Amino acid sequence: MPYHEINDPEQLRALLDAVAVIESDLDLPGVLHRIVEVACSLTDARYGALGILDSSGKHFSELVHNGMDEKTVAKIGRLPAGTGILGLLIVDPRPLRLAEISKHPDSVGFPPGHPPMRTFLGVPIRVHDDVYGNLYLTEKTGGEFSRTDEILVDALAGIASIAIDNARLQSRVGELAMSADRERIARDLHDTVIQRLFATGLSLQSSLPLVDEPALRTRIEEAVTSLDDTIRQVRTTIFALEPPPAVERGVRARVLDICAEAARTLGVDPEVRFAGAVDRTIGPELAPQVLSTLREALSNVARHAGARRVSVELSAGSDVVLEVVDDGVGIPAGTRGPGRGLVNMAQRAEARGGSFAARPGTAGGTVVTWRVPLAP
Repeated sequence: MPYHEINDPEQLRALLDAVAVIESDLDLPGVLHRIVEVACSLTDARYGALGILDSSGKHFSELVHNGMDEKTVAKIGRLPAGTGILGLLIVDPRPLRLAEISKHPDSVGFPPGHPPMRTFLGVPIRVHDDVYGNLYLTEKTGGEFSRTDEILVDALAGIASIAIDNARLQSRVGELAMSADRERIARDLHDTVIQRLFATGLSLQSSLPLVDEPALRTRIEEAVTSLDDTIRQVRTTIFALEPPPAVERGVRARVLDICAEAARTLGVDPEVRFAGAVDRTIGPELAPQVLSTLREALSNVARHAGARRVSVELSAGSDVVLEVVDDGVGIPAGTRGPGRGLVNMAQRAEARGGSFAARPGTAGGTVVTWRVPLAP
């Protein structure tokens, strides 16, 4: 989602509100309707709709619309099913802007009672590589839809896809109980929902240098923190879905997995070292705390450090000590209090009688040290 191409503070605020809708108490239809409303507002479109495809992938099974009152909807009788211009977006899922709908060769006209519509902007909604539906707008006030409108609506389509994907996966969690299914769901939650939320947070952060207004900067930072909280909640679900301890992989293997996964966002492969009997010493009660802290520490490096080298060391003796070192920009002078991620890591350590520190490295960068005593 190209947030870095959006410079208008009001547009950024509206996109932030749409991101926040993902975490609201609204059900999926409510979330999607809110996204259509935001799309109409941002682009000055009179009408908007979001069509959801049926199992055949060729026709709409549901249509969330905005701008037409119930009397007009009843007069039309049957809402679009995914033919004509809308069908083109299904078979050729690329953004489409039209100055005059009727002049396009795929146009099939409108049914009796349908409001007149000339200008058009449509973008596909993808979930993974599949087209799930499309988001389209018509009748822009005062002219044709612009490239900026296309960027904004494409970003909203991305937000809609996250909401749809999250709802689908969470639904599957409630429906499936077999061990193999649970493992696959956990993997999907991690590899799709978490990664996309993380990418959204990074994209929002990339817009910060373009924003001079303090209140809007604060909103963006709060949105990123909120996305971090959502990621942690999804990770909690993942832990609940993981196999029982008898068939779990060891801590050493899981640390290596986390570091390999983090390499995609870090841009470098972390150097990993172990000391002591890590698998035998770190039991099932402590392991989740160690792994969550490692994920949080590497996430902070990816977001803030710009590091070219990252090292991870986990040792188990009288204490369990996790140390993450990077050669990045370091902790900025004058930072107002610790970030939420640092607070979380500190709270995990303190809850087990341990300690946490984040300090500048001797040659630059940051050294994060998380220490917890082993139970006697």
